[in-house]
Amino acid sequence: MKRKNTLIYTLSITLVFLAQQLAAQEVQPDTQKNAENKTSTVWDLGDLYPDIASWNSAREEIAARINTLDQCKGKLGSSADKLAECMTLINNTYKDLLHLYVYSFLAKDTDLGNSENRERASVAQTLLTQLGEATSYVDPELVAIDEKKLNRFLKNSNALKDYDFSILNTRRQAKHILSPKEERIIAASYDALSTASNVYEVLTNAEMPWPEITLSNGETVRLDASGYGKSRTSESREDRRKVFKTFWEVFQNYRQTLAITLEGQVKADVLVAKLRGFDSSLQRALDNDNIPEEVYRALVNTVNDKIDSLHRLISLRQRMLKIDETEYFDIYPSVISLDKSYTLEETKELTIKALQPLGKEYIDTFTEAVNKNWMHVYPSPGKRSGAYVMGAAYDTHPYVLLNFDNTLESVSTYAHEWGHAMHSLMSNEHQPFSKADYATFIAEIASTANEVLLFDYLRKNAKNDQERLYYLFKELSQIRGTFFRQTQFAEFELAIHEQVENGGALSGDKLNSMYSDILKRYYGHDKGIMNIDELYTVEWAYIPHFYRNFYVYQYATSISAAYFLTDKILSEGEPAQENFLNILRAGGSDYPYQILLDAGVDMASPEVYEAIIKRMNRLMDEVETILDKQR
Repeated sequence: MKRKNTLIYTLSITLVFLAQQLAAQEVQPDTQKNAENKTSTVWDLGDLYPDIASWNSAREEIAARINTLDQCKGKLGSSADKLAECMTLINNTYKDLLHLYVYSFLAKDTDLGNSENRERASVAQTLLTQLGEATSYVDPELVAIDEKKLNRFLKNSNALKDYDFSILNTRRQAKHILSPKEERIIAASYDALSTASNVYEVLTNAEMPWPEITLSNGETVRLDASGYGKSRTSESREDRRKVFKTFWEVFQNYRQTLAITLEGQVKADVLVAKLRGFDSSLQRALDNDNIPEEVYRALVNTVNDKIDSLHRLISLRQRMLKIDETEYFDIYPSVISLDKSYTLEETKELTIKALQPLGKEYIDTFTEAVNKNWMHVYPSPGKRSGAYVMGAAYDTHPYVLLNFDNTLESVSTYAHEWGHAMHSLMSNEHQPFSKADYATFIAEIASTANEVLLFDYLRKNAKNDQERLYYLFKELSQIRGTFFRQTQFAEFELAIHEQVENGGALSGDKLNSMYSDILKRYYGHDKGIMNIDELYTVEWAYIPHFYRNFYVYQYATSISAAYFLTDKILSEGEPAQENFLNILRAGGSDYPYQILLDAGVDMASPEVYEAIIKRMNRLMDEVETILDKQR
């Protein structure tokens, strides 16, 4: 998740959420070199700072620089030279602070039990907050500059070329920028406005009582989020039924408290939107990156118009599972197994082969990068679970965190995260720091394109129909989870914000009812496609993304753009390939909607969303052909 102001990018709570969360399973030792190959498996933070003493020295120097930034207050409109000088001073301070932050963040995540690492990360996060407060005067002063005068500044000053887009973007948002005093108050209030989210995190991760159940194989499982995520894929249908009943009963018991936290978050979103003069919280969320509201509506409307494709997938899964009626707890287990594992070196070589359609420049950059010591590959005691790319250290390189366990999921995650890394590498190469940070709206395109091409390659090179079916259903499951499910969440998120904006309240029972209506429509409850038990309609309380202010829809838009672009690349070749690379090179040099439009992708058009649905139906055609042949 990224939230971008003109000069100060509020990243203190947002950098983690580029991650595709993946539960760590097998614990392997942290060795500097994988025994099988030359690929480094532990990243080298020495590329950031050679030691803690250097980090501490940089921290002191940056803290002192933050305290001097008020020297620009009241002077931004005095001359082009002064404006350029101040913009450079602030941006360089921020760039160096991100360097500091990345080091502490990565060190913390490889050993969450190390209190010194956590303290350093906390110090860096505090400095980010202080920087935001110290520069809160910037936007109001930029807005106050006379338009003709500013245009003269931009026309005659080469030193302002790195900042022209951010300055003009600020001017575009002028009516939503408050006085310096009011901006400082809002900047200082973000911690208080995050209370609902913080309470939710503590309650669901630390204080809710998670029960234990015994599965049919005799295994005892603690049904916290991790235990639920693992157990819901059980091959035993009775185990899945038991897991769902036990897990969702806990959330139902806490639904009123969780409704208060979610309502608190929504009210905070609505409050800030009102304070800044927006008509709605959705408008405010889209405005920062200048995303037309038609994009959000086109996504939701197209998915609803084509929902029969999701129903078709559910029916195919029912056929594979050999069950008479599909329940909601039947959506997660794999319908086909494949006893196949992959080493890290095999994963690397496989990914390089799969990504060939992206062209020589992409492959050369990728091949060089994956052989560097930029990854922390295997699970280890105290390491954060999941996977992500941290690309915020502009003068260094991206860092990739994995929890590689030799499964196809790990191969897919490897390709996905390296897509993020490639986006950062190409953006940083082609853009100055002030224009390198790309919007979340386009952040999943390269990562998803990597996965699409990976599954294409795997399917086309499968040794038999059984293996081909396995890859087909893996991709179909990802489309369901990332496209349909995230759009379902986006529709619900819009509904609850509109409920509050129209004077309504969000009780636990009201949220259950609202979520139930959408969930049942998506999964065809009234059409007999899938039965949704009312117990499960508290699922809204399990989704942390609802505390991130209209974030989830961007998963669905990104994956749609990625499928649209890869279809073009595979059918048209070099021209489409160049359009794809131009998106990565553009970074944050323009509005993300415009960057995609320049590449021939109109995210306000149903055509883009229909592309992924058409591919989904082609994949299901292939499944049915194989199944009919096996009769």
